[in-house]
Amino acid sequence: MITAFITLGLFDILDILLVALLLYQVYLLIRGTVAINIFVGLFLFYLMWLLVRALNMELLSSILGQFIGVGVIALIIVFQQEIRKFLLLLGSRYNVNQKFSLENWFAFDDKGVREEEIKSIVAACEHMSKSKTGALLVLAKNTDLQSYAETGKLINSRVSGTLLESIFFKNSPLHDGAVIVANNRILAARCILPVTDSSNIPGSLGLRHRAAIGMSQATDSHVITVSEETGNISYIMGGNIKVRITCAELRTFLEGDFSGFIV
Repeated sequence: MITAFITLGLFDILDILLVALLLYQVYLLIRGTVAINIFVGLFLFYLMWLLVRALNMELLSSILGQFIGVGVIALIIVFQQEIRKFLLLLGSRYNVNQKFSLENWFAFDDKGVREEEIKSIVAACEHMSKSKTGALLVLAKNTDLQSYAETGKLINSRVSGTLLESIFFKNSPLHDGAVIVANNRILAARCILPVTDSSNIPGSLGLRHRAAIGMSQATDSHVITVSEETGNISYIMGGNIKVRITCAELRTFLEGDFSGFIV
């Protein structure tokens, strides 16, 4: 009679899948950053400790074991920014209070207003692209961007293409920084955004694009940039950037990403 040494049940398979999903999400967070090299180094260190234990090298095993024993604390210290980013994304995607708020239960989707806002944003980006006016525009989704808005000048105005162009005009006192659009309104201007530390960004992209990528990594917002050097329009979401897009493509992205969603 042959008996299996390993028995797998439904919960065992579920456990493996959840661990794999967690590791994949961690990889997405640290991909392209310096943290990936640290993670690989720690993983190799752990494999070396397992090898030393298997070879019964007691002295070296005990020394390495002391480092492994405080491994969780070391990981929190080393990856504090990545852990904070992971928890922030998790909270923004599954914000129970926001999903079950009275505002969302009784909100009506005004498609005409949304289409008008998209049209205003695209028109403003087109004009700024032709005049090579630098712009950084953040479109909020689920994440509350109030803390980022408070780093700049609160405006709380209806979305207008003319107003957006006026804000980003090079002689305007509000042009330096980002404009945040949330809840159908221009929430604030001259806002400071987190800058990504990714090493995979081309050198041709400047600080404005790095801030846009950083914002899309820290929140679930989508970001539009207009380069003041080339006039190229870029669209950023989830840390991924689409460069040199046309105004027609920008409109398609906005209509697709915000379909059935009030900006």
